[in-house]
Amino acid sequence: MARWQPDARGRLEAAAFELFRERGFEQTTVADIAARAGLDKRTFYRLFGDKREALFSGSERVEEALVKVVAETDAAPFEAVIAAFRQMAVEIFADRREQVRMRQSIIESSPELQERELRKSGALMAAVTAALRAKGLDETTATLATESGGTVFRVAYARWVALDSDASLADLIAEVATELSAITSASGRR
Repeated sequence: MARWQPDARGRLEAAAFELFRERGFEQTTVADIAARAGLDKRTFYRLFGDKREALFSGSERVEEALVKVVAETDAAPFEAVIAAFRQMAVEIFADRREQVRMRQSIIESSPELQERELRKSGALMAAVTAALRAKGLDETTATLATESGGTVFRVAYARWVALDSDASLADLIAEVATELSAITSASGRR
């Protein structure tokens, strides 16, 4: 019997990431991931529902970080959402650009992973909207602030993972939020 080794979850996540990069998502099995991590399939399934979750692990941390800032910020709704995304960018993404770029390329290579990414994003936006609603905002205001902030994040994120980008994600979020404000202000003057 193998001796217990710590951080089974982290080892499985790392093994999955490596194998997805080497072989592709579809060509990698749960057995491959478990073997690379020095564990068995049973341990994998105790920690993850399927191999996609090994790549999307940590989304709970992102949600918690966003919701906490939204709940604690006294700014206007859109500014609170932008502040939350900027804080999350600093706390979670700051030193991980290359890893995030690789993860994004893995996701883009698989329609199944793209679908999972959309569902995770939708759940994240629903949590942020709920946090705004808990502050007493009506559904429309909460939804518009969240979806607008989510759009800003997605555009900034795409710029950040682009190979020619060297700006921080937090700075890009602020830049895109300013661009959106300029667009919406200018549209009333036409």
